[in-house]
Amino acid sequence: MSAHPPTPDIAPLRIAVLHFAHETVTFLAQDTELNDFIYEGSPCRDEALLQADPRGYMGGFVRCAREYAGIELVGIDSPLFPKTGIGSGWVTQEAYEHFTQAMLRDLADRGPFDGVYMALHGAMAVRGVPRPEAELAARVRRVVGPNAILGATFDPHGNEDEQFLEAADFAFCVKFYPHYDMHLQGERAARAMVRAMRGDFSPTSTTLKVPIVSPTVLQWTGASPWMDLAQQALVWEAREPDTVVNIYFGFPWSDVPDIGMTVQVTTNGDAALSARIAADLARSAWRMRKALLHTTKIHTIDEGIEKARQDMAAGRTPVVLADHSDRSGSATWVLDAVLRHDLHRTLVASVADKALVSRLMREGIRPGASFDHLVGGLVDESAGQPVRVTGTVLGTGSAQDGTGGRSDYVSVRFGAGNVLVISTYLMQIIDPAMFTGMGLDAADFDLFAIKSRVHFRRGFDDTGFAASILLVEPPEPYLGTVRLDGLRYANVRLEDYYPYGDPTFEV
Repeated sequence: MSAHPPTPDIAPLRIAVLHFAHETVTFLAQDTELNDFIYEGSPCRDEALLQADPRGYMGGFVRCAREYAGIELVGIDSPLFPKTGIGSGWVTQEAYEHFTQAMLRDLADRGPFDGVYMALHGAMAVRGVPRPEAELAARVRRVVGPNAILGATFDPHGNEDEQFLEAADFAFCVKFYPHYDMHLQGERAARAMVRAMRGDFSPTSTTLKVPIVSPTVLQWTGASPWMDLAQQALVWEAREPDTVVNIYFGFPWSDVPDIGMTVQVTTNGDAALSARIAADLARSAWRMRKALLHTTKIHTIDEGIEKARQDMAAGRTPVVLADHSDRSGSATWVLDAVLRHDLHRTLVASVADKALVSRLMREGIRPGASFDHLVGGLVDESAGQPVRVTGTVLGTGSAQDGTGGRSDYVSVRFGAGNVLVISTYLMQIIDPAMFTGMGLDAADFDLFAIKSRVHFRRGFDDTGFAASILLVEPPEPYLGTVRLDGLRYANVRLEDYYPYGDPTFEV
């Protein structure tokens, strides 16, 4: 697509671009620390930042903004997603302040700016900072002044309320889960911000909290009723020009005050319209609240394996056995069951064990070496006990994981055609193609035992790859369970939310 033709009376615009994102599981024991955000390529600035995520939010924003004449993008010194991925807990206040202050200094030193684009997530949780994204927007506003246009992109699992848009002008949230439209939302953010900076868009917003809290595994938009909510938002955007409709599904694994579902609508100067659309979406979500919580069958691991056996015996292969509940990556429940049931042609990917992988790498382990080690477990009760695996090392290396980072791994062949991948961090497998990078051929396996909630549907379901999909969790109310009342919230009264209490909701 060619750039918009230059117009003599259009003044040049300077837009600062920054990135600060994490999806924080506050119930994990391991904090997300300063050094977790520092690795080769992170932090970064200038063109390195602008090119850091070409298929995601940043890529969409940069590509679209550069289609306009007279736009200068300035990549502000920013951390990328932490190397721990989503397998770590509270972001420390030290880490948050360190990077926030660095970004603010860079903004002040390199200003003035007509706008600031922030690639965020929405479920970052910081010790001592109740709403870190809103706090960041407020601090950015104080640096760049009242006239700059502030916009951001968000994950649908953000925990947001009205405070972010008290400081910022725009928010664009992904509508689909899996997250297919990240690039698109970045493009929309660029287009709206450029128009606002040039006086063609006056953002006017309404935000409504809907007292529903739900496990993320239930939020798949490939089926009703979550699909219906996404479609309703899209219909409103199609009907009403210059309308942005966001539905934040919420992220229950963060013990923060703005947990739960949020509807947010921005229009071009029409407050009545934004309020009407927000009320329509919020009422729909509330009417659907029971159906929203009963969308997916969750099996115990033994039930799932028995069903997988039946499917494989009937030739319905390949089968995906997805442990949606593992938040640390170290859980061994499925691996233990694979061994107990003596399954064949099964790929277990992965069990996180940073200490073991790091030690084996230091020792220079090679393919063909014998393997006899305890693997995984022990990081907390949700991970279970270490499991002994004996076999032969198949490969080692570094592979892409499902959150955009990389993880060192060791793969081990064991039993009758089985392979276990041991990784340094939680590795969400979202596509069979990820196995190719680890030297594995998906055609060698009938059963894929993976760690994922919904993201895996991108490559295993929506492509037609899997003949059978089974979601499993351990039989206790552990960390990633659908039984959120099994978690120890300190900053949230769970009874204020459906289905754990009987809240009233009126728009």
